[in-house]
This record gives sequence, structure tokens and C-alpha cells, in this order.
Amino acid sequence: MLVGIFSYPGIAIVNKLKIRGTEHIANLPKNNVLFVSNHQTYFADVITFLHIFCAVKWRRQNRLGIPFYLLNPFTRVYYVAAEETMKSSFISRLFTLAGALTVKRTWKKDGVESRRGLDPSDTRKIERALDSAWVITFPQGTTKPFAPGRKGTALIIKHCRPTVVPVVISGFWRAFNKKGLKFKKKGTLLSVTFKAPLQINYDAPAEEILAQIMDAIEQSKKYMLMGAHHWKTAEEKAA
Repeated sequence: MLVGIFSYPGIAIVNKLKIRGTEHIANLPKNNVLFVSNHQTYFADVITFLHIFCAVKWRRQNRLGIPFYLLNPFTRVYYVAAEETMKSSFISRLFTLAGALTVKRTWKKDGVESRRGLDPSDTRKIERALDSAWVITFPQGTTKPFAPGRKGTALIIKHCRPTVVPVVISGFWRAFNKKGLKFKKKGTLLSVTFKAPLQINYDAPAEEILAQIMDAIEQSKKYMLMGAHHWKTAEEKAA
């Protein structure tokens, strides 16, 4: 409730929030649902998801409206976050209390890139959360666009067989700093699109499932090439 009160103006007043696809999440089961999304800031993305889930609980479709929903928020949700990020400041430690599942970084430790195997304790933590609630995860584990996805996400999907809902966000990197706690540009359009749950072959290889996820959240090589073509066309028109 407190996070919602302080964050609402930055999401819905200072900037403009456009929500699509809440009809895909209105009737989901109460547990074993995994939201997979691209990632643009450490906290603003997740906070916006929590606002939307609360609004949907109050039967609002594709809008937040006046945040009366914070009087009875939706709390059956966790989000996966890097352990080192959540320990970096007082604010991040406070956000941990709002449902963070802290995991050790797969890609980076002490500023050095690495590709360690999946930590079994982190996997069990996520699996227990799925047993009783929804979980939000960012398969890329970084705010860098078109970064490769982590195989661990696919392995969890194979084991737990959750309902997987892809989400595509945009605009957050323009509006907020990397942590998502300070404004960079006001009046920015923030977009959150929930797609229909994926039809997944849980017995398929992890690499195939991961490829399906990355395509669904529009972070695959195909979308990277489309983005490069878009910018090239825009530059040619400008010239």
C-alpha cells in the first residue's frame, strides 16, 4: 500500500500509462502462474505490474483509475530480483518486503560477466512461491535490450508446468533512471501489454522453451533485427 501511494503519481500522473490485455489475466488461477517480461528498470517495471494486478482485482480493465485498490491490494504475487540489487540500499531492502524472491546473479558478479549454473536453492525458492501465488520474472536478468535469456527460466517452466503469461513493456527506460526511482523525462508514454498465456510443450528441450519465451516478450533476434531496420528507416527519412 505504501509503495503504491508513493509510486502512483510517477506512473499515472507525471507519465502516461497505457495498459493492454488485462482480459488475459482477469481469470487466471490463484497459483502456479509465471509472468515473463522484458526488463527496463530495477523497480518501476515491477511496481507498475503490482498496480495493474491490484486494479484488475477491483475489476478494472486496461486502466488504473483512482487508486482505491490500494485499500485492499493484491498480494498473492512475488517477483524475482538479484540478491545484490536488493541489498544495495535502504529503499531496495524495503522493497524486498513487498514480495521479492532474491536470487544470485547468473550473468554478473562483482562487475565480472559469468555464466554460472542455476543455484538449486534459488530454484526451490521460486518453486515454493509458484505453489501458492503468481511470480514475475525477467528471463534476461538485465535491463539491456535483446540480451540473451537465461536457461534457468525454461528449466523452472519444465519442472513446475505453470501458466506462462508473456508481458511486453516499453517507455520505462525513457521515463526513469536505471533503478526506476528517479525521473529522466516526464510525460513519457509507459506501455504494458499482457499477451495470452503461451501454449507450451513442457516436455520440449529447455532451449526450445526459452526461444519461445524470448520471441513472446519480443526480445528474440527477429525483433532485434526489426528494431535495427526501424531505426535505419527513420534515419534515412530524416536524411
